[in-house]
Amino acid sequence: MSNPTPLLPEESEKPDERAAIAAAEKAQAAEAEAAALAMRDKLLVEVAGLPALPGVYRYFDAKDEVLYVGKARELKKRVSSYFQKNHGGSRIGMMVSRIARMETTVVRTEAEALLLENNLIKTLNPRFNILFRDDKSYPYLKLSRHDWPRMSYYRGAVDRRHQYFGPFPSAWAVKESIQLMQKVFKLRTCEDSVFNNRSRPCLLHQIKRCSGPCVPAGQTAEYARNVESAVRFLRGETDAVMDALQAQMMAFAEGMQYELAAEVRNQIQALSKVLQQQVVEESSATGRDRDVDILAVKVQGGRACVNLAMVRGGRHLGDRAFFPKHVDDATALQLEGDELLSPERQVLEAFIAQHYLAVPPPGLVIVSEPVDAGLAEALGTQAGSRVTVQAQPRGQRRIWLEMCINGVELALARLLAEEGSQQARTRALVEALDLSVAEIDKFRVECFDISHTAGEATMASCVVFEGHQMQGSQYRRYTIEGITGGDDYAAMRQVLTRRYSKMAESAQLGTGRLPDLVLVDGGRGQVSMAREVFEELGLDLSLIAGVEKGEGRKVGLEELVFADGREKVYLGRDSAALMLVAQIRDEAHRFAITGMRAKRAAARTGGSRLEDVPGVGPKKRSQLLQRFGGVRGVAGASIEELASVKGISRELAEEIYRALH
Repeated sequence: MSNPTPLLPEESEKPDERAAIAAAEKAQAAEAEAAALAMRDKLLVEVAGLPALPGVYRYFDAKDEVLYVGKARELKKRVSSYFQKNHGGSRIGMMVSRIARMETTVVRTEAEALLLENNLIKTLNPRFNILFRDDKSYPYLKLSRHDWPRMSYYRGAVDRRHQYFGPFPSAWAVKESIQLMQKVFKLRTCEDSVFNNRSRPCLLHQIKRCSGPCVPAGQTAEYARNVESAVRFLRGETDAVMDALQAQMMAFAEGMQYELAAEVRNQIQALSKVLQQQVVEESSATGRDRDVDILAVKVQGGRACVNLAMVRGGRHLGDRAFFPKHVDDATALQLEGDELLSPERQVLEAFIAQHYLAVPPPGLVIVSEPVDAGLAEALGTQAGSRVTVQAQPRGQRRIWLEMCINGVELALARLLAEEGSQQARTRALVEALDLSVAEIDKFRVECFDISHTAGEATMASCVVFEGHQMQGSQYRRYTIEGITGGDDYAAMRQVLTRRYSKMAESAQLGTGRLPDLVLVDGGRGQVSMAREVFEELGLDLSLIAGVEKGEGRKVGLEELVFADGREKVYLGRDSAALMLVAQIRDEAHRFAITGMRAKRAAARTGGSRLEDVPGVGPKKRSQLLQRFGGVRGVAGASIEELASVKGISRELAEEIYRALH
């Protein structure tokens, strides 16, 4: 007698059980719909109670993540427009359907609303706002307060005791200006600790790039005059500087000091050459045109770019490109009653409002697209001085703008080409390793590397590649402790355990996500260590791949070693997949090395050297070290404790504290 065919799970269920399941699902859907209606009714009640005053509103979803930040001349009118009609399947409708609650803030003026809106955008990173991220501060040329001032490259918080010139669009622009100052005015660039301990001039003096104020022969009144001339030049007073130099040359010549006259002549010639190379004409480098920002915008292929060109002191210092996020979502959120703004104008207004929150605006900003007149008012309010925004310049300003437009077109074209190449590399890697990836745009790689110096200051790095680019904000460094110095295998075990123990738990609960590929910089030894960690945590071994150096450790001959038993793979010297692997591996190596060096320096010197602090000589340094038991003790002391040491004033104590922190 044959066995009866087993029923499938669906067939084995009784009709009443299926009905009960269907009824439960229907009740759950009805409950969710009722909750959504109740939530919407609550929002409508809140909207009805809003005042007709300027302000800022924020929308949040059910997970309490911010969706959108906006400003309004009249809060009630603006916010109610989102809920008064059905926006269908548009992006406005998609956003509105996700709103679970909102917050509003009333302000006095529309300018205040604009400033608050963009402060919140930069802080909250909303999903539907254009967002410019530029966490790096701008570099300056610093002239220190000293009897013999030193000029240097500087980036960071400004100390009013010194003079700062800028900001500059790039480090290269600052260093080029420093080289000019050395060539023309011969100002020193050495650290104070070096300056204070020189017994004879350095090589820069011999090649006529420094007047040598580190020794008595160079400590003349001429140095002070050169400092004054350099300051005036950096402020854009080029005519006055040239006139003063010419008068000085004639005075030396009349006094038959021909060698000195020849040196001043060489200064004039060098300065004239630099001025001729500048785009700014002498006739236009006066008044408000001495400090100008020029902004050009372009939107293409779903990406946007804003190019910022800087003129400071009448000199064109170069430009810098910015690429915002969320452009497509944000530019689609225009209500029918609003003035329809072009994507270019929306992007430019967002940049102006967000950029000048942290960077003081110059008196004149030239733009490629007309913008809201309220922006100039808001910038002036923020800066405490008048700011003019000009959209259709003429003459020299028009030439600047055309240059800036050319720059934005080149920068955006380069970005689109790079993104296309990077996407091709991502796709090539996925295909080469036969990885199962649901969405190629969300493909995520995490790469680990270990760095140390003869076992000292062991540091592990984890870098992240996602969305076809490196995600610097997600990088992590791990200080490795409790292992034998130089044991890279133990270091790799420690960092992988620390990284994935909690991540494995959250992934099992469905609240977290593991990477699609885990790269370790190393061969079979490192891969076997990673396999042990993943086996202990119950993770998929197929995620692990080691980057093994090829024969002779030559670049392009690397092979991938796998933890799940697969044969190792050579991708090929010209493989796009290998190029991506090498890019990620090299970034992990760089990030690990910089962390290790910083840790090693901190361990050896307490984060900075006391010798580098102006005003701390051998005697005071000895007193500090004796009082606090070493550099670590000094670094751990408060300003009040430092000031209690004999010979250390409150001002010097603050300087020491800043240097060591």
